[in-house]
Amino acid sequence: MPDREPFVDFYEVLQVNPHSDLKIIESAYKHLAKIYHPDHDQTADVDRFSAVIEAWNVLKFPEKRARYDEIYRLHHGHPEKPVDEQLVSADVALGDAALQRNILMYLYKARRENFRGNGVGAYALQEHFGCSDDAFDFHVWYLRSKGFLEVTEAGTLAITVEGVDHVIALHQPVQPQRLVTDQSPHG
Repeated sequence: MPDREPFVDFYEVLQVNPHSDLKIIESAYKHLAKIYHPDHDQTADVDRFSAVIEAWNVLKFPEKRARYDEIYRLHHGHPEKPVDEQLVSADVALGDAALQRNILMYLYKARRENFRGNGVGAYALQEHFGCSDDAFDFHVWYLRSKGFLEVTEAGTLAITVEGVDHVIALHQPVQPQRLVTDQSPHG
């Protein structure tokens, strides 16, 4: 990246924390690329789509990301703060939402392929998404509290009816609202 180019905050473009792992960055990239894609009628934005692609093409490669992080620190200083000063940012919440959506999609697929099955082992699911124990426990707690997943008699995780409805609702096209017009006869 030549010094003459203006600095672009790729973490801000992808709406993630500079300390996010690759899974979170990838989830954010996929989510934003889908939203801003030129083929998306309601939210297409070619400039934002291009920025998202550019950010992903740097942050997905460890070597490029390391070089970018050096430039990032020149513009923002060192992003680390003492643990007691760290707050949950919007990027963390966005990453959590994306991960929870992906967990539900994974469980939905498993239920569709074998709806009488015993669910998915928690360890296998945690490994698939690369979560720490604490992060995974948080997501399972949240999704269970919402009624979207359950622990089966076999001790595995499975999507519930509410979870299936939620996944389907996430993928429903947004219907434009119709204006109510005067229905009186014109005489």
